[in-house]
Amino acid sequence: MTRGLHPSKKKRLTKRARQTKWAPFWTIPKKYGKGRRVHPSRHTAVKRNWRRTKTKI
Repeated sequence: MTRGLHPSKKKRLTKRARQTKWAPFWTIPKKYGKGRRVHPSRHTAVKRNWRRTKTKI
């Protein structure tokens, strides 16, 4: 691999990295109610793993 990433590729990679993060913890009671215990990754928009799905960037 090259020594440094191209800025446009880096930008695309950072977008993908943001998409795979869990939702914030405070969104759980907002969406499901106070008593419901749900994992924050359950309502993340895009779930991706570096092994499973490739980004084709």
